[in-house]
Amino acid sequence: MRICRESRDMSGQMEVTRFAPSPNGPLHLGHALSAIVAHDLAAARGGRFVLRIEDLDPVRSRAEYAAQARADLAWLGLGWHEVAPQSARHAAYAAAAARLGDEGLLYPCACSRSEIAAVATASGPEGPIYPGSCKERALAPEAPVAWRLDVAEAMRRTGPLTWHDELAGEQDADPALFGDVVLVPKEAPAAYHLAVVLDDAADGVTCVTRGADLFAASHVHRLLQALLDLPVPRWHHHPLVLGPDGDKLAKTRGSPSLAARRAAGEDGTALAQRLRKGDLPAGFSLGVP
Repeated sequence: MRICRESRDMSGQMEVTRFAPSPNGPLHLGHALSAIVAHDLAAARGGRFVLRIEDLDPVRSRAEYAAQARADLAWLGLGWHEVAPQSARHAAYAAAAARLGDEGLLYPCACSRSEIAAVATASGPEGPIYPGSCKERALAPEAPVAWRLDVAEAMRRTGPLTWHDELAGEQDADPALFGDVVLVPKEAPAAYHLAVVLDDAADGVTCVTRGADLFAASHVHRLLQALLDLPVPRWHHHPLVLGPDGDKLAKTRGSPSLAARRAAGEDGTALAQRLRKGDLPAGFSLGVP
């Protein structure tokens, strides 16, 4: 696994990286790798490694999983600086959405996922691309709606944008890959795309470290940073830990947890050292599915 050690941050800011787990299940080896990459990049550059609990989903988020994540990081031998969780940031999300709405960049959508899948003619990184069914349609006042970003209009206003990944190099931003993304879901204060760019800016993150499965999301995030006048970090998308089936690990698929390894008496710091070298336990590998 290659990790870039050279910082392109010319602003003189202290390097800040982050690990941002959702407390909706136990962490697995993929989370361990992400945390180690972020921790080690900050350490190598004399910076700060931040832990942020992404508890946007009030139904699935549980305090015991957040506590378990902290125990897992300590077991791996990592130190961190914890910042406010997403549940404490709802006002910032609402203010950003209101700003985009006031600027005519959001519109309401009442479509369900099944309705979108039935009429979509193209697919993107998050599945069927929304065809804009509600863009010019009058909706019933009582209809529950999500708020979507008018990506074409947003790109017209910002003009061409680029972003830099430390492993893949300079990228031309192409948010249209996702279509008109939801920024405010029907029953949540913010969608991932909106929350994460606001959180990273608030936490002073200078290098966004995360798995390669989120590489494409950075196109949308760069657009939102431009629209909201947020600082632009660098990105570092590392390979994923793949299971014996060649697919990425996931909580929803019941991937073996770090907590179970801890309970079995495994040495967490030794495991961390192995992961740093790309030496994974039997049956696991590094790559992109």
